[in-house]
Amino acid sequence: MNISRLNAMIVCCRPDEAPHQSGNNSGVIHAGIYYTPGSLKAKLCVEGNDLAYKFFAENNFPHKKLGKLIVAVEPEEIPRLDVGPLCNLFVRAQKNGCKDVKMIDGSQIKEYEPYCKGLKALWSPHTGVVDWGEVARAFAADFEKKGGTVYINYPVTNITESADPMLPITIHSKGNPKILTKYLVTCAGLHSDRVARLTGCDPAPKIVPFRGEYLLLRPEKRHIVKTNIYPVPDPRLPFLGVHFTPRMNGDVWLGPNAVLAFKREGYSYFSVSPKDLLESLAYSGMRKLICKYFAFGVKEMYRGIFIGAQVKQLQRFVPDLKRSDVTRGPAGVRAQAMDPQGNLVDDFVFDSGKGPLSKRVLHVRNAPSPGATSSLAIAKMVAKEVKTRFSL
Repeated sequence: MNISRLNAMIVCCRPDEAPHQSGNNSGVIHAGIYYTPGSLKAKLCVEGNDLAYKFFAENNFPHKKLGKLIVAVEPEEIPRLDVGPLCNLFVRAQKNGCKDVKMIDGSQIKEYEPYCKGLKALWSPHTGVVDWGEVARAFAADFEKKGGTVYINYPVTNITESADPMLPITIHSKGNPKILTKYLVTCAGLHSDRVARLTGCDPAPKIVPFRGEYLLLRPEKRHIVKTNIYPVPDPRLPFLGVHFTPRMNGDVWLGPNAVLAFKREGYSYFSVSPKDLLESLAYSGMRKLICKYFAFGVKEMYRGIFIGAQVKQLQRFVPDLKRSDVTRGPAGVRAQAMDPQGNLVDDFVFDSGKGPLSKRVLHVRNAPSPGATSSLAIAKMVAKEVKTRFSL
């Protein structure tokens, strides 16, 4: 797609291209193991993993291919990892086309991660880490190099029809000039549901913000974690659980937990928006989720407040870890799409709505993890859809 011919523009709400989810995440390059075979998540993550590594190689972009261990620490976790029904992770990895994934026993775990303890593990050599915020900025620079324009610090307040038949969409922003355009694609993250509603889309799925709080391994203890260490997911719970993530700058992040954020950009308990909080709690889906997972939510908040409780979970994988080895670290906010029944929407969601602008607009309403890994594959899919839908 010829960007300069299309006179394409990217509009960012903040002064930076990666202020929220794109820049505040674990930094993991996922392989595509966890996701349901046949889902967009599975397809786009595996394709995105390949495209990401190609982009990094072609642009000499800093990254580390450290691999990942998914470790079973309890006997009941082994069937979900290896020898269970068709939903086990090893079968999923094979069905999804993940490369070079293999099962290893407890003694072999030490070959990859000397301080890690487990009964069995799945080894994924093509999992890595990168600074996704810097990747997003590199994407923006590449877009401009190819003839596009990036307009930052432009929070969108409304999207309306214009009187110009050639440019029928008007984008509004308080204190900024209006932008008239022929077609529009949005990927608004924490505000994706609100932006979609501006063009007549349904309220659901609704974005509910969940904060993930990390711990940091002290520098003198970083040697005890060499690769990504992940848990076997519990299908009874809505979130994955704590893991160990080396970073590009040498840090090691531990966590995160998952708690309701009191603001869509609420990176701490003290960051509160009464409007955002009431909107989350008034949503029928959120109330149903709270009823179903109340005990889980209380435990997650407890672990966020008391570091020792979080360390206890981490010690299941690295027994040598001590409370004195960690300090409080950064936090990120996940834009989690939720349906009215309280189910977390598990796949990417694309929508155009039914309003007068529906034939000229495409919204990416849900792009959760592995959204960063999948970004180039998502871009290819969206570009193909836009080219067909808008006859470009």
